[in-house]
Amino acid sequence: MSNTIIKVENLSKRYRIGLQEKKADTLAQQLWTNFKAPIENFKRIKSLGKFEEESDSVHWALKNVSFEVKQGEVLGIIGKNGAGKSTLLKILSKITEPTSGRIEMNGRVAALLEVGTGFHPELTGRENIYMNGTILGMTKKEIDRKLDEIINFSGVEKYVDTPVKFYSSGMRVRLGFSVAAHLEPEILIIDEVLAVGDYEFQQKCLGKMEDVSQKEGRTVLFVSHNMDAISNLCKKSILLNSGALEYIDNTEYVLRKYLALDLNSSNTYIDKSNNEFSKISRIIINTSDPNGFHNYGKELVIEFYIKSIDEIPNATLSFQLIDEKNRAIMHCWLFQSDYFFCNDDGVYKAICKIKSPKLYMGKYFLTAHFGEGKGGKKYQTLEKVCSFEIHMHGIKREFDWAPYACTYLEDFNWYVEKLD
Repeated sequence: MSNTIIKVENLSKRYRIGLQEKKADTLAQQLWTNFKAPIENFKRIKSLGKFEEESDSVHWALKNVSFEVKQGEVLGIIGKNGAGKSTLLKILSKITEPTSGRIEMNGRVAALLEVGTGFHPELTGRENIYMNGTILGMTKKEIDRKLDEIINFSGVEKYVDTPVKFYSSGMRVRLGFSVAAHLEPEILIIDEVLAVGDYEFQQKCLGKMEDVSQKEGRTVLFVSHNMDAISNLCKKSILLNSGALEYIDNTEYVLRKYLALDLNSSNTYIDKSNNEFSKISRIIINTSDPNGFHNYGKELVIEFYIKSIDEIPNATLSFQLIDEKNRAIMHCWLFQSDYFFCNDDGVYKAICKIKSPKLYMGKYFLTAHFGEGKGGKKYQTLEKVCSFEIHMHGIKREFDWAPYACTYLEDFNWYVEKLD
C-alpha cells in the first residue's frame, strides 16, 4: 500500500489581469464580434496547454507542476517572489481552483497562509479554536482535550476570551499556528506568515513542525525565505521559478540551485521602495573586478547607506556572508555605542573594511540586519540581496570550509560618516 499522501499532477493556474470588456460602437461591430467569438474562444482553449499569453492581461502563476509527498515528510517549497509558492499552497488548501491539473490529498488539511487566516474577527480566541476544530471534523470532547495545550503554546492566555479583531498580527500568528499544529490534521501547510512572529516563537514553531512530522507521522509543506529553517527542517525541497517546478531533490542540492539563480547576481543593492521608514537604502560590495569578482586574500570593502527618519536608540547594523551551501561564513557588526550613527535623522554612510578575508573560491551572498539593540525593534532584514565571487588566481589550498569553520573572528573595521 502506497504511503503517498499528496499527489500533484500537471497543476497549472492562469490569471487574467486588468481585463476590460470591449464595447462595440455600432451594430455592425457588435454583429462582427458575435460572429468571430467562437473562433477566438477556440484559440484561447488551444493556447491553454502551451502557456501562451494572449496579451499582457494573462499571467500563468503555475505551469504543469507535478510532485508527490509521502506521509511524515516535511517538504520545503522555495523560490523567489512571484515564483508561484503562495498560489500552490492556496490551491492545495482549496482556497482557489486550478486552471488545469489534478490533486489527490489523503487526510485533513490545516493551513496557515496569511495573518488571521481561518479566524472570525468577532469571535474570541477560544471560540475560534472550537470553530477550527469543528471544521476539521473533531468533536467537542476531542477539542477539549487539546484546548489547554493550544492556549499554552500560543502564549495568549490572557487574551483568549477577547475577540480576535483586537489581537496584534503577532498574536494572531501565534494562535493560528498553535491551532493548526495541535488539532491533529494529517497535512499541515505553513506559508511565510511565521516571519511575523518573534525569533523565539519562530524557533518554537520549527521545533513543533519537526515533532509533528517525526513523532506523529504528519506531513508538512513549508514555504519560507529563511534558508536556514528550510535546511534544518526539510530533507526534501522543491524549487519553483516563474511558475514552473525546476527541481525536486534533497534540500541541500535544491538550495544550491536556488542560490545559483540570477536574482542575487549583482554586487550592489538599491532599495526601490517609496516608504518613509528608517532603512538600508543601498549596499555596495567593492570587489577587485567591477563585474563582481574579488581576488583571494585582498581587502574587501563593503559600503552601507542608511536612511534614518529619526533618532534610533541603540542602533545596530550587522551582516553575514553566506556561501553556496547556505553556511554563514562571516559575521560583522556595528553598534551605536561604538560609532555615532542614526543618533539623529539623516543619511549615514557606514564602511566595513575586512583586511584579509579568508574566503575560499566560490560565490558568497550578503544578508544584512538593521534595527535597535537587543530586545528592540527590528527595522529591516535583507536576505542575500547581493553577491560576489572569490577567485584564487593560482593560490592553492588543501581544504574547503566546514560548518565549524565560521570566521566570526575576522579582522574588520568600521568607518562611519553622516552625509546630510
